[in-house]
Amino acid sequence: MGEVLFPAFDPVLLDLPGPFDIRWYGLMYVVAFIAGQTILTRLCRSGFLPMPEQRVGDLILWLVVGVLVGGRLGHAIFYERQNLDPRHFIEVWKGGLSFHGGLVGVLVTVALFARKAKLPGWRLGDAMALAVTPGIFAVRCANFINGELFGRVTTASVPWAMRFPTDSWAATVLGTTGLEIRERELKTLQAMHDGTWQRVMHDVPLRHPSQIYEALGEGLLMGVVMLLLYRATRARRLSSGVYGGIFLAGYGVVRFGLEFFREPDPQLGYVLGPFTRGQQLCFAMIVVGLGIVLLRRGKGPGPEPGADPAVQPAP
Repeated sequence: MGEVLFPAFDPVLLDLPGPFDIRWYGLMYVVAFIAGQTILTRLCRSGFLPMPEQRVGDLILWLVVGVLVGGRLGHAIFYERQNLDPRHFIEVWKGGLSFHGGLVGVLVTVALFARKAKLPGWRLGDAMALAVTPGIFAVRCANFINGELFGRVTTASVPWAMRFPTDSWAATVLGTTGLEIRERELKTLQAMHDGTWQRVMHDVPLRHPSQIYEALGEGLLMGVVMLLLYRATRARRLSSGVYGGIFLAGYGVVRFGLEFFREPDPQLGYVLGPFTRGQQLCFAMIVVGLGIVLLRRGKGPGPEPGADPAVQPAP
C-alpha cells in the first residue's frame, strides 16, 4: 500500500524583502475574517444579531486586534514564556499564536465592543460562535501547509499517514536545524525537489496528519453542528448565550479527543499524566461552555427572526 506524500508547499505565497512575507498562514487569517464578516452580516439581516449591519466592519477591526494580541499573549503564557519579552512578542512573523489565547482575546473584545456599542453581549457571543468555524478550518489548513503541529507517530496501517520534512529527525539530516525560519523553509523545499528528501524520508517516522483532523473536526464538523443548531431553532431562538456555550463545550470535546493524535508541544510534552496542555485548556472550555448553557438556559428566547436590529433592547 502506497503512503500519502507530504506536498511540497512553500509556506510563503509571496516573498518580500525584509522580515515580512505574504504567507499562506496570514492569508488564511484574512480568509477567516472575511468569512466571519459575511456570516455576521447575514445574522444581522436575519435579526439574530441585533446590530446594524454597518457596524460589522467596526467589529471585525476590533476582533483582528483581539485575536492577534490574545493569540500571541496566550502562546507566550501557555507555551513559550520567552515571548513575553517585548522584543520577541512583536515577532509575529516567526509564528506563535494560540487558539485558546485568541479565544480569550475574542471574548474580551466582544465584551468591550458590546458595552461601547450598547449591544447584548451574550447574543453577540452567540453570533461569534456561528461565524468562527470557517476561519478555524482555513487556519488549520495553513498549519498543514507549514508542516507544523503534526501528529503522533503511527504505522503504515493508517493509509493516510505522512512523513513530515519538518520532523525534528528530518531537520537534523537535512541540515535545517537552527536556521532562521525562511532559510529552513527554503532548504527543506530544495531537498524535496532535488531528491534529497526522497532518499532519507523512509527513516523518518510516519505520523498522523493531525492538522487535517483538526480542520475537519474543529472547523467543518463544528461548523455543521452550529449551522444545524441555528436552522433547527429558527422558529424560536435559544436563550442568548446558549449557542456560544454549546460551541465552547463542543469545540472542547472535539479538540480534547483530537489531541490524542497530535504530537505534544516539544517544550512542554505531557503536563498532567497522559494529557497535554491543549487538553487542559480544552477541559476548561468544556466546563465553562456547559456552565454557560446551564446559566443561560431558560432566560427567554433571543430576538425573533425578522426583527429590526435597530430597535432591539440590550439585556
